[in-house]
Amino acid sequence: MDIFIHIWIKFFFLLTPFFSMSAFLSLTKELEISEKYKIALKVTVSIVIVCSILYFFGNELFNLFGITLDSFRIGAGSLLFISSVKMVQGSNQSQQFTYNVKEDISVVPLAIPITVGPATTGALLVLGAELTDSWEKLIGYFALLTASICVGILLIISTSVKQLVGQNGLIILEKLTGLILSALAAQIIFTGAKNFIIQ
Repeated sequence: MDIFIHIWIKFFFLLTPFFSMSAFLSLTKELEISEKYKIALKVTVSIVIVCSILYFFGNELFNLFGITLDSFRIGAGSLLFISSVKMVQGSNQSQQFTYNVKEDISVVPLAIPITVGPATTGALLVLGAELTDSWEKLIGYFALLTASICVGILLIISTSVKQLVGQNGLIILEKLTGLILSALAAQIIFTGAKNFIIQ
């Protein structure tokens, strides 16, 4: 159970839930409640599919390109750290996306790149490749599914959450997410560097 919770927390914050919620509110503000629910469901399914591919095929991708896990740790951790710094600084990236009401925004941009961006992709590949034991791999996948569903639930109740905490509350939650991601990024980089030096 401890392993499940530990991995779930990592995946949950990697999916930048509160940044995704802010973007979702911004991009769906002109839509009816029923349409918002449909989009939230599509986003959740898209996140599950994309993350499952990254989680299970990370090692194959590393072998294909001849990249070691530790070198990818350093690269992905650096990218995640840069993203976390931008989130802490509050660059309001969620306000930079525009869309046409006739277009389906569930996959692009909401699922990719807002929720599963380049930094999140790299971190997911690393975390998936780290779990080599079959039992841990299965527990990790259930933790990933749970984290994805939690993000979907947050999108569904996003209007209520905004009413509860306000716009400033959402900004604070985004910054806290950025701080946690920066610590996670540092850990990934340090692990990769340590293993690289030992080798």
